[in-house]
Amino acid sequence: MIHGQTRNSLSRKHRNRVAGGVLFLLALAPALERMTAQQSVTSDQSGHAVRAQMHNVKYRFSDKVSVQINTLNGALVPVGNNEFPVFDDKNSFKIRVDTAEIAIGPGDLASLMNFYVFARPNSPLSGISVSTTPGGQLKIKGRLHDKGDIPFETQGTMSPMPDGRIRLHSEKVKALHVPVKSLMEAFGIDVDDLIKSGKVPGIQAEENDLLLDLEQLLPPPHIDGKVTAVRVEKNSIIQTFGGSDTKAGPKFQSGNYMSYQGNRLRFGKLTMDDADLTIYDMSPADPMDFFLDHYKEQLAEGYTKITPSFQLRVFMKDFDKLGPAKLAAKNKEN
Repeated sequence: MIHGQTRNSLSRKHRNRVAGGVLFLLALAPALERMTAQQSVTSDQSGHAVRAQMHNVKYRFSDKVSVQINTLNGALVPVGNNEFPVFDDKNSFKIRVDTAEIAIGPGDLASLMNFYVFARPNSPLSGISVSTTPGGQLKIKGRLHDKGDIPFETQGTMSPMPDGRIRLHSEKVKALHVPVKSLMEAFGIDVDDLIKSGKVPGIQAEENDLLLDLEQLLPPPHIDGKVTAVRVEKNSIIQTFGGSDTKAGPKFQSGNYMSYQGNRLRFGKLTMDDADLTIYDMSPADPMDFFLDHYKEQLAEGYTKITPSFQLRVFMKDFDKLGPAKLAAKNKEN
């Protein structure tokens, strides 16, 4: 319950700016964090790309953030001064997505905000939670840490744009449980002008909407692709990349796997020329659980076969089946 004295202490103008500041910070922080990294990426060597295909893979970007790749056709593209993708350096390549269906759960999205985007000391936001509504909307709650932990809440509808970005149309905005009339009113002229001036890469304000490039929120290796559809289904935010046919391109095999073909690829001490590597799931009853940071431990628990034509076929153990004691020992050795 809000006491009258507390409510009166916030003027209408201040409440609007607080709520607008929340949404602006949510959109702004990942873009600012990427600016330094993007400056070091000097070139995109698409000619040295390794074709990639994934099917039914839980892809972990960190120990707290993962996505579910239902299908993906694309490539690993070396970036910067790297001549080819290197598994041991996740900043050496990006994942170019031609067509795909990729889902992220509200819990993973909240972890992304709490442990990656706003993990810095003295972060202005804390305690972020994300949920979906039966009507297919996204609801974000949290606290403004530097404003005395004032609670905020925003709810809106997501939709794709022709250029591949995602439009977040805010239909409800609250700060200190007090509704704010509109997003643009909440932003205030200064913030609105800052976004429209182009000083914040990848973010634009348009009337009552924010236009975002959401896939770049994820840690490296960064995803590069055009989102063509977004929907909320079974407590998941599902993004479609490329055309409406997410299975377009090379035909998918059955089961859970990742396949890499063509050009040069390095992992560990092995460098493959004209790569032909397929990684299969040793436990096909559930999605392949892959964590690039710990792929060596996963490989060590599996086995490898080489075909007569020198194709490499790897059978990998799921990350979540490695066992905490064994994984801790491996981390200590490293």
